[in-house]
Amino acid sequence: MKLPFAGRLLATAVLVAASAALPLSPVFAEDAAKPKIGLVMKSLANEFFVTMQDGAKDYQKAHAADFDMITNGIKNETDTAAQINIVNQMVLAKVDALVIAPADSKALASALEKASKKGIKIVNIDNRLDPQVLKSKSLDIPFVGPDNRKGARLVGEYLAKQLSAGDKVGIIEGVSTTTNAQQRTAGFKDAMEAAGMQIVSIQSGNWEIDGGNKVASAMLSEYPDLKALLAGNDNMAVGAVSAIRAAGKKDTVQVVGYDNIDAIKPMLQDGRVLATADQAAAQQAVFGIQNALKLIKGEKVESVDGVIETPVELVLKK
Repeated sequence: MKLPFAGRLLATAVLVAASAALPLSPVFAEDAAKPKIGLVMKSLANEFFVTMQDGAKDYQKAHAADFDMITNGIKNETDTAAQINIVNQMVLAKVDALVIAPADSKALASALEKASKKGIKIVNIDNRLDPQVLKSKSLDIPFVGPDNRKGARLVGEYLAKQLSAGDKVGIIEGVSTTTNAQQRTAGFKDAMEAAGMQIVSIQSGNWEIDGGNKVASAMLSEYPDLKALLAGNDNMAVGAVSAIRAAGKKDTVQVVGYDNIDAIKPMLQDGRVLATADQAAAQQAVFGIQNALKLIKGEKVESVDGVIETPVELVLKK
């Protein structure tokens, strides 16, 4: 039955009012709010991670219309408990994704599992989470970062050219429970063993200047004929340089590092440090954010065995 005009007008008004009362569709709801990224850093006392965080902040400012970001980091390299607390705070802040440089390759897994169960997307940068631990928790977290073993091998191979077969060398390792420390040590060992060097000691300096200084001092004392120290990051290399100067061996012991932080550059130029590796600190978190945004949108990230490899290059005196 056809309603009179007045009746049709009333019916239309009722339909409009009813549709206005309905919730927005998921598509419109998603458009209404920008995704929020939580960036979780390692020690912000380390220049490398400050550079990484600054690069992420600059990227967010340039793409402010696309996403919001909150960021935090720990005070020292081994404060895993504090980093777990940061992850939990990010979950409470209802981030859509976490981009994390974990202080430990295993200890963060449970906190990240809880975040994942709340629908938060996760991208791992800098230090790779242990694949077996992730598998045991049914976590599929891509790693965005360089091949640390390859980078350390490049540094070690250059050092080997300055030494003679049979020379004694020491390796100052980062935090021993982290994958990147283990991989850098493995790369250094690859290069030294291939060149016939004697690796007389491998000790952890916990990624820190003081740690590198203490380990280097102990090695120089125990092995007076030591010819080189291979440091897993530039912070520890800076500490090693100080130890060598204090021991009066500035011209007899070579030092190499990893990260190419600003503090190491004058040491490269005057020869206190022979070589380091650049792994694009300012871009690492950006790579992680870009992939996190893909995951939020439901897009596939291009990885090989869970890894999205980023560049690493040998850096020498200019």
